[in-house]
Amino acid sequence: MWRQSFGLLGKSYTHETTGSFLLGKSLHIPLYPVRLCSAVVDVAIQDGVADVTSELIYQNQSPTSTEVLFVFPLGPHMAIYFFQARSEDAKVEAVLRDELSVPPLPTQVQQVHKPIGGWENLEYLQDQSEYPGEVFACFLGTLSPGMEVVVTLCFVQELSQRADGAACFVLPPTLHPHMKHYVCNCGTAKLPYSLLLTASLHSPHGVTDVQANFSLTHLIYTAQDHSTAQVSLAGTPPDRDLELLVYFGDPTAVSVMVEKGDPGSPSGSLLGDPVMLVTLAPSIPEAVPGQRQSGEFIFLLDATFLEHAQDSLLFLLKSLPLGCYFNIYCYGETSVGIFPQSVEYTQDNLIKAMQRVSSTSSSLGGTNLLETLLSIYKTPRPRGHTRQLFIFMSGPLPDKEAIAAEVCRHWNSHRCFCFSFSMDTAALAITLASETGGEAAYVSSDNSMTAEVLKCLKRALKPAAEGISLSWTLPHGLEVEVLGDTPQSIFQGQHILLYAQIHGQAQDTTLAKGVLTLRYSLDGQDVTHTTEFPLSPHGGGRLAGHRLAMRCLLKKLLLEAASGSGDEPRHRAVEISLTSGIICPLTSYVGVRTSQRGNRDQGPLALLPPRQSLIPCQILELRGSRKSSSCFPVTIWVPPGWLTAVCASWIALRQLTQDIAALPQRGACPKACKPPPPPISFLKYVNTTDFVLGSSISGPWITKAIAECQELVALQNVDGSWALSSGLASVLEVDEAEIKGKMPGEVMEPSIWATVLAVTWLHRNDKCYQGLGELLEAKAVTWLCSQAVSQLDKCLEAANTLLGSSVKPSVFRL
Repeated sequence: MWRQSFGLLGKSYTHETTGSFLLGKSLHIPLYPVRLCSAVVDVAIQDGVADVTSELIYQNQSPTSTEVLFVFPLGPHMAIYFFQARSEDAKVEAVLRDELSVPPLPTQVQQVHKPIGGWENLEYLQDQSEYPGEVFACFLGTLSPGMEVVVTLCFVQELSQRADGAACFVLPPTLHPHMKHYVCNCGTAKLPYSLLLTASLHSPHGVTDVQANFSLTHLIYTAQDHSTAQVSLAGTPPDRDLELLVYFGDPTAVSVMVEKGDPGSPSGSLLGDPVMLVTLAPSIPEAVPGQRQSGEFIFLLDATFLEHAQDSLLFLLKSLPLGCYFNIYCYGETSVGIFPQSVEYTQDNLIKAMQRVSSTSSSLGGTNLLETLLSIYKTPRPRGHTRQLFIFMSGPLPDKEAIAAEVCRHWNSHRCFCFSFSMDTAALAITLASETGGEAAYVSSDNSMTAEVLKCLKRALKPAAEGISLSWTLPHGLEVEVLGDTPQSIFQGQHILLYAQIHGQAQDTTLAKGVLTLRYSLDGQDVTHTTEFPLSPHGGGRLAGHRLAMRCLLKKLLLEAASGSGDEPRHRAVEISLTSGIICPLTSYVGVRTSQRGNRDQGPLALLPPRQSLIPCQILELRGSRKSSSCFPVTIWVPPGWLTAVCASWIALRQLTQDIAALPQRGACPKACKPPPPPISFLKYVNTTDFVLGSSISGPWITKAIAECQELVALQNVDGSWALSSGLASVLEVDEAEIKGKMPGEVMEPSIWATVLAVTWLHRNDKCYQGLGELLEAKAVTWLCSQAVSQLDKCLEAANTLLGSSVKPSVFRL
């Protein structure tokens, strides 16, 4: 379906028309994909980044002329740096310009660069698209029947890392629009185009293996040390997304690759000096469930929704590990922190927290989340404890942009786990989670809330390396500038890619190596990793690392500009954007269309300079709609004289359309000029439909399970133990005197017997509390093993007899 793969889109009618997009906006005529004839894609992958150059040939196979629009969806770690479209009579190239201070064109240039209208075409795309997200869109004009257009698109992107260390590249569907992206029953299943895909691979650590979900040629090494290799698509591509996994040798905690600069750029510039791609992936062992663990957990609860979150909050707080810190904020018209700052997780502090939350259940109104975040960021976090926020959002939130900007500004100091209870907060929840490396979940009911938050807590409990610091040792005369911010912590399984630039000239050219030292704290122990790397730069001149480094630096400068740090960050961001070809909110694309004034056979006319005009070309945030589309062109009968009326006025158009009852009316947008530039935005449109549909669905059993477990959970102590009490006897549905009478004589401490009974009760034959009580049980078993391992087997035997269960010793790690 074109809403996902896009590419070249067109719209045609039974008569040749101009302004067909405008007509379509009134008549609901869907866009359709123009035929892709061939695609040639060259991918250069070095360590964790990729540079992609593609050439796409489209042909208008319609019997009528078609206005066409090229659309390319942008991934979260992707940036276009070159776009060009060529046909027989014209060339269109996207260029960047300063959005805030576009100088007037000189008179002689105005005669050549004639701006045209057509921004309505991009508005039409926003109105009709079902795809929510960021896209690059360029209006290319009219394509005659049988005419071809050749699109050249170049972009860079950071690659995701698999758990086994593989760098994962997925070919964008625009470059391989297989049948999955079209409406069902849209013709033959055979792909109507050819695809040539080649990949060159490079890493100073060596290329060890390549895997794919499609047929590959044999891996060919182009260097004796296996540092470079090539591979290609073999045969016909399958009808699915193409995925390539590249494995590099010797994964270490820290690695460095130096990319040479652009020889055409001056020394000392961002493009001219070498850039280092630094990968941080410290080896962090798995945490043993139930043991002491560091971390700061802050829970932000919407006060208007607090009564619905009581059960989930109980399970969350009881599941926290010993050794951590916690705090709770209830945000409404004002922000209320249960404690002035995070406190240690103890029995007394937990009791105080639950009591204070209950007293603030309905005393606040409004949703001032921004004030709450500002208060948290001003509060110092406990030393050696990684900060993680659990944010519950129910109703509409004001200042969404400010909230997103504030969280982005502190992205490297914490993670956000966000729980959205309405479509209105879904986009914000996803933005906050993705920017900080956390997770977002849509909660459809109170039933699924507890399961969702506990699932996120399990991920949040992964251990982390704290206090990340980097130090460099380079030959005298060289210095290093880190482009962007360094994270303060790295969680287990994370691969962090940083960029740094080498400036200056080495005084001793015989010293061709540098040293990078990574230091961090893990479980209170200081850890140091040192790696030596060659300063001789690599790369084939495509500058993927440089461009992604500039993209990273742009993000930092935009945050500074948005926070009111003067004009310097804005000016530098504009300069970097224009130099690198990477767009930012302070610059904008414009399409420059160049056409010949006449044929070469027309004598002196051929000596005139080519005619140039400015055409619509822009990065768009598509909101997404629920309209359906077709993969075939839709034709419509145009009444005689209609086109003249369209050119004359929109009033005549509306009058004529009154006689066509079958066609819906939409009204026209008469804008003929580009809208004003938007402010710097950190909140992105996302596919909230997929977000909602991807949420967990909990059946009635979860409500029953929560109700059955709730009283038992409330009785558990923070160290994981239970006290032998009448409350526990009530939950177990056994008389307290009988419980005391059945306690094995070897047990000296009643809480040991009570805790064995509680864990055994959670594992009764006909019950399933695994998702709810997993963390609680781990704490309990850890406590038991530290108290009386020798007594557990006899306690378990007695507990099974008393409760009529058959729990196995493995539950107690026996």
